Amino acid sequence: MPALDIGRPGLRVLLVAGLLALFAGGVYLWRSRPVPDPLLPLLPATTTTLPAAATAVAGTPAPTTAVLPPVAQPPSSGPVGVTPQTAQVVVHVTGKVRKPGLVTLPLGSRVADAVTAAGGFRTGVTPTGLNLARRLIDGEQIIVGAKAGTAAPPPAVPDPAATTTEPLDLNTATTGQLETLPGVGEVLATRIIEYRQTHGGFRSVDQLREVTGIGERKYADLRTRVRV
Repeated sequence: MPALDIGRPGLRVLLVAGLLALFAGGVYLWRSRPVPDPLLPLLPATTTTLPAAATAVAGTPAPTTAVLPPVAQPPSSGPVGVTPQTAQVVVHVTGKVRKPGLVTLPLGSRVADAVTAAGGFRTGVTPTGLNLARRLIDGEQIIVGAKAGTAAPPPAVPDPAATTTEPLDLNTATTGQLETLPGVGEVLATRIIEYRQTHGGFRSVDQLREVTGIGERKYADLRTRVRV
């Protein structure tokens, strides 16, 4: 039929159009293909070993171990890195002991402790006239084996009248010297020395207010009688 004859040029156009359609269809099929999901890395298998007591009876749950929280440590009362010092006394033990000389003992120690620290009595020595139960006083001398009536007396106590003209040095005064101050007894004098040894000495007279037992009234009586 002459009306359907498209000739050679029309045939070429149809071939080109057919090839383009096939190419487009192939691209569409390629892009629409299913893509597999990436595989996750396999984790190593873990095994749990039950205690023998838990596996002995079927159905018995395995015991659990409670983890206790760490115990909080109490805060330090002093500066960081500084260890509080223990109050001490230094006495001179001489006479018939094995190791005469200076000994350092905790505050509140007795004469018997000082003799023991000096090596003890020599063979055959009896502590005649020596009160072994007496509390030590910082800076005193203990003579072991002295004859009755010749034992060394306690450390000399300064005349109270002298303290009004020459103030006591808080950093060197002994317990006996501090007891000469108005309103200061053995207990308060001991507290003053403990504060001095714990805090590395007094830096000002005002620090007396920090000693237990010294209020504003007592501090007013003491501040003109002491110095640093």
